[in-house]
Amino acid sequence: MSVKQVAILGSTGSIGVNTLDVIRAHPERFKVVALTAAKQVDLLAEQCLEFKPVIAVVSDAEGASRLSKILHEKNINTQVLHGPKALVTAITDSDCDTVMAALVGAAGLVPALAAAKAGKRVLLANKEALVMSGDLFMQAMKLGGGELIPIDSEHNAIFQCLPSQFSNDPNPSLGVEELWLTASGGPFRNTPLNQLSNITPEQACAHPNWIMGRKISVDSATMMNKGLEVIEAFWLFGLPLKKMKVLIHPQSVIHSMVRYRDGSVLAQLGQPDMRTPIACGLAWPERIAAGVPPLSLTQLAALSFAEPELEHFPCLALAFAAAKTGGTAPTILNAANEIAVAAFLEEGLPYLQIPIVVESVLHAIASVNADSLELILEFDMRARQAAREKVKDLLCKH
Repeated sequence: MSVKQVAILGSTGSIGVNTLDVIRAHPERFKVVALTAAKQVDLLAEQCLEFKPVIAVVSDAEGASRLSKILHEKNINTQVLHGPKALVTAITDSDCDTVMAALVGAAGLVPALAAAKAGKRVLLANKEALVMSGDLFMQAMKLGGGELIPIDSEHNAIFQCLPSQFSNDPNPSLGVEELWLTASGGPFRNTPLNQLSNITPEQACAHPNWIMGRKISVDSATMMNKGLEVIEAFWLFGLPLKKMKVLIHPQSVIHSMVRYRDGSVLAQLGQPDMRTPIACGLAWPERIAAGVPPLSLTQLAALSFAEPELEHFPCLALAFAAAKTGGTAPTILNAANEIAVAAFLEEGLPYLQIPIVVESVLHAIASVNADSLELILEFDMRARQAAREKVKDLLCKH
């Protein structure tokens, strides 16, 4: 059994930490060769001391200097780099064969594309790589000749429920009719709209089932997260949007389903623990222990499902609209949402104004074909600027 050489982009985030937890339990299978983080230098240093990667990357020179000093004092020979270009270097110069792409937001786009072009096994936990540049990314995977395994619990569930010979150019003879993405509905699924105006960041980040970062927790509350996942599923699996369904499933036990032509529905069930899809991606097609407790169906009172009300979740409706428009519209959607969520978390933008910012920017910037990375990044920048101006305007009025 050959040892997989793993690079983790975003090792100090929740996905990165869980990935290291799975790897820690299987030292005979995996070796960590690159770790990257933004600002959490102390945690990254701890990870480097334990796993001794070839390369470690942080966002700026100050962090790199501090990390270098810590590792030098402990006689750890990890090469410390900093800046966006170093994220790509971590992939190309570490001799990795597997890349966990777990950076949050648009920052993960360029290194994920680099991993695709380099023919690595890409474990994709970064939605933006497909939301912003789905066509380019899938082309890069094809040209690179590597493997793409989705790590988001919903897409990983669908991946597990599809036939092994399925590709993103679906063969009708395989009989796949619909993909059903489940959603917890977040903490406000039963809260009337008129009670959401004074929601605080702490309330929005208190997810009922999953332990996640603050940004993705807010996206779960607004269901923008699920909208981004629909766009991601479109590129991953190649089915038309009309064959993508979202179901609110508060228990988060069924992670997603595939409906077949013959009436069968295949579902993947498990605890709401990201170590399950991470272990699946790391070892596929083998199955390894993930450190996750077994699921006891006898202890579940009930499993319930409901279709989301788009009036209650306008961000989900905006995401479907952007997906239908195509081109740079998903890039605009994602960028505007990142700015709006950050303003909610840090500047006091009211919760209900997150979709107002996103919709405003989608109307202000016309979509064009997303045929180059430079164009995508230009529209990302334009959308962020427009969103900042809208946030400023709303805060002045508020």
